[in-house]
Amino acid sequence: MSDEHTVDALLDAVDKLAEEKDRVAIGDVVEALGARSFAPFLVLVPLIDISPIGGIPGLPTAMAATVILVAAQILFGRTHLWLPGFIERRSLGSQKLCKAVCKARPVAKRLDRWFHGRLLRFTRGGWVKAAAAVVIVLACTVPPLELLPFATTAPMVAILLFGIALLVRDGLLMVIACLASLAAAVLGASLLLGGGS
Repeated sequence: MSDEHTVDALLDAVDKLAEEKDRVAIGDVVEALGARSFAPFLVLVPLIDISPIGGIPGLPTAMAATVILVAAQILFGRTHLWLPGFIERRSLGSQKLCKAVCKARPVAKRLDRWFHGRLLRFTRGGWVKAAAAVVIVLACTVPPLELLPFATTAPMVAILLFGIALLVRDGLLMVIACLASLAAAVLGASLLLGGGS
């Protein structure tokens, strides 16, 4: 796998920003990562939903809307992520950002070691757009599932797998994400039908 597509390389880019600025805005990170900025959002947003704060009413739907915004841009072939100004302007002090990057390094190294760019054909072109379409469908299931406690975890885990697969360019993980999507769809349907009975 090319160094450019490692998680460690993404952290290097963020670390460099923190060295150059007192505060780093989300827009600065997006600008620095360029075409690589889509996948980190498809990892970070599901992680927020899966965490304990995902139980806050309305948060899963907000996270799903963010996922749809990112995935739609992949689907329509944008090469640079666009975010609303109020999100782009959110910032973090460089010292806090450096600490966060430092804590993320061990995880990044594990991801880079475990995922080696297998079945690369599934991480390019039409396959990526197909994955984006599946991610949008998964995100659309979140609002109704939010009515049930932590039921949004299943689709968000599948979205997380797609995000990691795109981040590390691993086609085998992309296939696993597709299987997880089917499982999430079946589980979601059974929960909704069961909840309505």
